[in-house]
Amino acid sequence: PIEYTAVRYTNTALERLLGIRHEVNYEIHYEEDRNVIQLNFQRTVGFSDWIANVGEFAVKYYDSIEFEGQPLQLRVHRGWGDMYLTIKREVRKQWLLLHEQHPGAETEILGWSLGSGQAILCCQDLNYNFGVRSHLYTFGSVRPFKSIRSNADRMKKYLDTLCKECWNFADINDIVTYMPPFRGFLMINRVDLGTGLRRALFRLLCPPRF
Repeated sequence: PIEYTAVRYTNTALERLLGIRHEVNYEIHYEEDRNVIQLNFQRTVGFSDWIANVGEFAVKYYDSIEFEGQPLQLRVHRGWGDMYLTIKREVRKQWLLLHEQHPGAETEILGWSLGSGQAILCCQDLNYNFGVRSHLYTFGSVRPFKSIRSNADRMKKYLDTLCKECWNFADINDIVTYMPPFRGFLMINRVDLGTGLRRALFRLLCPPRF
């Protein structure tokens, strides 16, 4: 069984005043039988995670990188961006330690729902800092990265270079997989699932059941 590490944090003075504390849960281990370093990011758990999901839609300037010889400004959903920034140094440290012990191991990154946003951001982070192209698998996937009209094509092209293999499974009647519901937010290689691949409004509006 996976035992997650829980890291608690608070973003703003208002949240501290109201006693709202966010929590991000992750796990990393090495599997000898498959020679794989695997990272896992947990789903939405509790009220504070829903604040991060829904109440923090604002776009955050995340990182400025160079891609194909030109600058590319990465923008992300603020709630998930702040969440991953809280743990990124420890994730890098733990991954690098396992990588040094097992230099031939592949890297797998898994996430579910809110955890899918963390998994995708982690995939970009490890690729940018260590050049690793991970195998990325998520379910109930959200859309953490944000493009603008002037860089939409380059953003999609850049995100497609991050993974060796990528499957982001999204049930078409899971409203979470359309979050944030605004133009420009991106998911890498969305794979639609669902009975008959037909959307139904009442299912979209009832995520706990569908």
